[in-house]
Amino acid sequence: MSANSIDSLQHEGRHFPPSDSFVSTAVASPDLYDQANRDRLGFWADRSRELLHWHTPFTEVLDWSDAPFARWFADGELNVAYNCLDRHVLAGNGDRVAINWEGEPGDSRTLTYSELTAEVKRAANLLIKLGIGTGDTVAIYLPNVPEAVIAMLAVVRIGAIHSVVFGGFSAESLRSRIDDAQAKLVITADGGWRKGKVSPLKPAVDGALALDKGTPLSVEHVLVLKRGDNDIDWVEGRDLWWHDEIETVGSEHEAVGFPAETPLFILYTSGTTGKPKGIIHTTGGYLTQVTFTHKNVFDLNPEKDVYWCSADVGWITGHSYTVYGPLSNGATSVLYEGTPDSPHPGRWFEIIEKYGVSIFYTAPTAIRSFMKVGRQVPDAFDLSSIRLLGSVGEPINPEAWMWYREVVGAGTAPIVDTWWQTETGAIMVSALPGITSLKPGSAQVALPGISISVLDETGVAVEPGSGGLLAITEPWPSMLRGIWGDPERFVETYWSKFRDAFDTPVYFAGDGARLDADGDLWLLGRVDDVMNVSGHRLSTAEIESALVSHPIVAESAVVGAADEATGQAVVAFVVLRSEHAGDQTVDEASVLLRGHVTEQIGAIARPRQVFIVEELPKTRSGKIMRRLLQDVAEGRAIGDTTTLADASVMQLIADRYKK
Repeated sequence: MSANSIDSLQHEGRHFPPSDSFVSTAVASPDLYDQANRDRLGFWADRSRELLHWHTPFTEVLDWSDAPFARWFADGELNVAYNCLDRHVLAGNGDRVAINWEGEPGDSRTLTYSELTAEVKRAANLLIKLGIGTGDTVAIYLPNVPEAVIAMLAVVRIGAIHSVVFGGFSAESLRSRIDDAQAKLVITADGGWRKGKVSPLKPAVDGALALDKGTPLSVEHVLVLKRGDNDIDWVEGRDLWWHDEIETVGSEHEAVGFPAETPLFILYTSGTTGKPKGIIHTTGGYLTQVTFTHKNVFDLNPEKDVYWCSADVGWITGHSYTVYGPLSNGATSVLYEGTPDSPHPGRWFEIIEKYGVSIFYTAPTAIRSFMKVGRQVPDAFDLSSIRLLGSVGEPINPEAWMWYREVVGAGTAPIVDTWWQTETGAIMVSALPGITSLKPGSAQVALPGISISVLDETGVAVEPGSGGLLAITEPWPSMLRGIWGDPERFVETYWSKFRDAFDTPVYFAGDGARLDADGDLWLLGRVDDVMNVSGHRLSTAEIESALVSHPIVAESAVVGAADEATGQAVVAFVVLRSEHAGDQTVDEASVLLRGHVTEQIGAIARPRQVFIVEELPKTRSGKIMRRLLQDVAEGRAIGDTTTLADASVMQLIADRYKK
């Protein structure tokens, strides 16, 4: 093993081959891999022609002459909204339900493809009336309501660019994104429901637009949806009610084709401090890969499946697998406004039962939160409609994978554990459920047409059984096209790591991974989360998996803290399952779990400290903020907490640590 590789200490040997019945009806077939291996570019060209409507057919697949700036299908023209809406209506599927929407307070709404198309056409006309045209940017700051989807599709229908900002971000964060994208219009709501109360949104917009940053504001209008019925301030001439303005325009609008490299959206990453990093995605390549992966990874049969991705718009999972992938494939989807535990812990399972959800895609952190409250909650609902489950956002612990399969999937539903990023645009690594023999905790294999390698620090491929850095060695259709307004940062951030090891640019994902003896991929989390303990480079994800494998543990987060003797020491923060919370004292549980990690992995990974906490600090999208835990473990002041779903969690953890 190279001295630069990541040590892999986890062992998992369970396998679950697809059932004969699933194989017999599977959407994906093994020859997809053969086609892609024979002719990768031809494979993607065939998929794009097969899955999408092109107003002007393309003749060129990929232009990589200005690498790492790619151009896919560049001489073709298409309209993303037409592909998501009009073509399904014209094909006779206008009466099919596009969106089953559920509000957190219990209100609901159903939109067919005909109804959604009419709404989007009307919204497109409103945007034009407000002066929005091709190439303009619109900031969208809405709750997870149908109008968020309508606004996104209306923007792209007229060739404009949307920048969706998740409704949990602060006024400061919103201002920085508006400034960076030079948005002409902000679409928001008075408020949105979250955790049983209205979260004010319009006041955050007002605050963002009032901040003095020394630069002139690009915003001309603020379009406001009435949702929360909370009191708001009003700026005459600038602020407009959605419901009033939408009545002034017609519902006829013809979708024209735009060049395939027309920018589709900007999505900001990397928190709220410093200059925001606006990831750019364009139309033709993005929609090709999102449509293909949504259909094949989730084994989608749009005429009968009910699909639910629990991600909000404003995160890439919401963009790709709540909006564009499902609608491009003509699927029936569920859209939910609130959190998993409001107004009761079984809310998500209640929705699965109500709509007969057959495909469910969520994050490991949500799965572990269900483990914490116990299986009696999902067991109270009829989940028999579920036939396939998906995982996204971070590596899933094998024990959480097993719980998900047994409790939510009745011990039979395949689980597709997907790896991808905001920057990749679409799923890159995943099992194909009718083909792959599943391994709990492993993302497994690169999808057809995707080239993935695990490399050491010098760019040399690691051997099976070793860990290293996950890299993408060939361009892919849904790849990011740049960082908005900062091409140098784009090259340096994503394409410089292995510039001396390869003749052409190689994308470094920032994630660690290991290859098992079969060549399957196991994600180790962000390389920033790799610890150096006594000269061993250890993944926090593997130690977290070991902790969660103990029956008393629901969730864990591991960080490396500075240590004079070992360089870094392992510090773990653990949430116990509710049924075991009183089984031991805090000290007894800590000793028990330190010993368990030693048994599961080895003494090198034994935590110096294990802290039992009530909750872990998470963003609104469910990501655990390990850097804040590291601040606590190393005795520093706690950093920026504005992106947390509940900032008070960090103060409770800090107080516990001090004791």
